[in-house]
Amino acid sequence: MTGSSDASGSEQIDLAQLGALLRERRGSLSLRQAAAEAGVSFSTLTRVEAGAQPDLTSFTLLCGWLGVSPAQFFMPVAERRVTPIDEVIAHLSADPRLGSDAASKIASVLRNMYDVLATTPAQRPVVACHLRAASALRPGVPHRLNSLLSAMHDGLAERVAAGEL
Repeated sequence: MTGSSDASGSEQIDLAQLGALLRERRGSLSLRQAAAEAGVSFSTLTRVEAGAQPDLTSFTLLCGWLGVSPAQFFMPVAERRVTPIDEVIAHLSADPRLGSDAASKIASVLRNMYDVLATTPAQRPVVACHLRAASALRPGVPHRLNSLLSAMHDGLAERVAAGEL
């Protein structure tokens, strides 16, 4: 299991890179010598060099022995390949209380509703002003700043509406 991502979208460790770095770092040392230096068992080092996933303690020890951050081995979370409606339909199909005909009919209704109602999120600009430190300001200042920021907000909103921003 190297370089691939699973369907659940969970993070995975690049075991191929880990194994290659371990072999490179071990160099002419025997597996037993390298394992002793790294603080892991001989069998653990052998398995990880071959591509097996170590437990968290061994992984941490091996990264320490390599002198690298464990973070470098984590691969990005996979993009979602299953749409939300497909996920819902899969759950319906797996529900033991529903027969295949009932699950299919419900799925058909849901898919039709989804196709009609689901839209691409609008790409409209957001104009907002916030004053997070208002409670820490001297009396009267938040009120004056509020007026100023409201005027700025209104001006920006007008420019956005006019297509200037």
